[in-house]
Amino acid sequence: MKILFVGESWTVQETHIKGFDSVDLGRLEQTTAGPVLDALDEAGIEVEYMPSHIAQYSFPETAEQLGEYDAIALSDIGSNTLMLDPVMQLQGKRKGNRLLACKEYVMNGGGLVMIGGYLSFAGIGNKARYAMTPLAEVLPVEILHYDDRMEHPEGIRPEITLPGHPVLEGIDDKKWPYFLGYNKVRAKETADEIATINGDTFMAAMEFGKGRSFVFTSDCTFHWGSEEFLSWPYYRKLFGNIFLWLDKEL
Repeated sequence: MKILFVGESWTVQETHIKGFDSVDLGRLEQTTAGPVLDALDEAGIEVEYMPSHIAQYSFPETAEQLGEYDAIALSDIGSNTLMLDPVMQLQGKRKGNRLLACKEYVMNGGGLVMIGGYLSFAGIGNKARYAMTPLAEVLPVEILHYDDRMEHPEGIRPEITLPGHPVLEGIDDKKWPYFLGYNKVRAKETADEIATINGDTFMAAMEFGKGRSFVFTSDCTFHWGSEEFLSWPYYRKLFGNIFLWLDKEL
């Protein structure tokens, strides 16, 4: 199985002030995707990792190109990065709608998962804005049109509502680790709601065309993903199961 994992990176621009003088510095922040990529490697899944600044230029434009992969993961990367190709913006040239390509890819039998974060679903200030894109039809949840962050610095635990679902295979822990926040969404009537958190959808799955889609509405890493979650004995098993289910191996 081969997947394309997209996002979980950012660049930083900062001003250092030293008395009278100041200097602006920029850097590519080290990716936070390490824990989940290690989990997939342990599950025997081949992963091509594409950080956000590369995806803006290099994310596949067609369903045929996406067909190289058994599943696609979008994690904390907004719709603008995928839809607003720099060549289209700066040169006025038509480019393929990459989110339409994702929809066609799933219709044809591919798998797609969206993982939560500040630039997933609606996101902070609705900057991710996926409710107004073709993925709104593909994903198993209804996405809000406004800031959907649910911050819980005190920690909050999900509850399993569909214990027999294949993504939970081999996960026996009745008490899940706590999370520090999530994106507020609601499972569609056609979807399987696997877990909730504070009454909102936490995990959901759906058949779409010949393919499948899945959502995990908190972070797969810091900051909404707590230390307890990243050290949870079933962390790696869970993410391996999610992608195996997308590829219909579970």
